[in-house]
Amino acid sequence: MKQREVTIVRIYLNEKNNGVENILKRLHDWEKVRGVTVFRGISGFGDSGELHTARFMDLALDLPVVVEFFDEPDKVREIIEHLRTSIKPGHIVSWNAMVNE
Repeated sequence: MKQREVTIVRIYLNEKNNGVENILKRLHDWEKVRGVTVFRGISGFGDSGELHTARFMDLALDLPVVVEFFDEPDKVREIIEHLRTSIKPGHIVSWNAMVNE
């Protein structure tokens, strides 16, 4: 089985951050990454330390959102540089992995 090195990226946001749609558009239309997944958390807290939790009665949620994608390491480095202008420091995490071909 042949494998190739990739870089996986996670971007930590929240629902109130309207940048999720812009990030998805950028990754799809401009950067042409291989694939993107968005995870919506049921609970979490960030810089503020305020706990955000999904409850049945909540209408306006501010839950954690994680945008995850992977691609070639060089391409990912460029994408991260582009995203640094719109993502708060410390909210982009990346690591190397192997993908089966």
